[in-house]
Amino acid sequence: MPEPDRIVVNLQSAGYGEYDLEGPVQPEMRLLEISYDRASGHGCYAMRMEPGAETIAHVHDGFEEFLILEGDLVDSDGTVFGPGDFVSYRPAAHHNSRTEGGCRILVVERPG
Repeated sequence: MPEPDRIVVNLQSAGYGEYDLEGPVQPEMRLLEISYDRASGHGCYAMRMEPGAETIAHVHDGFEEFLILEGDLVDSDGTVFGPGDFVSYRPAAHHNSRTEGGCRILVVERPG
């Protein structure tokens, strides 16, 4: 019997939907909302980015933290992140990211 206070998601087989967190749908990116609440802007989600995809520059009210699961992610300052890298941005940080070869990341957004 499933535990009612637990969410279990398989990031390999789950269906990812459209990515639109910075406004318009970005077809080269996909989103899997796990515990993410759009009203508060807090929670956890996974993202898949196709090779060459780039996020729209954005500022977060709270912390944005992510773990690179696969591939590469290049931040706006040129820093390259790879599998196993955990990145934590403080509230009010302004950035965007892109990927050369594609990537999958797990993101947590929480209050500042």
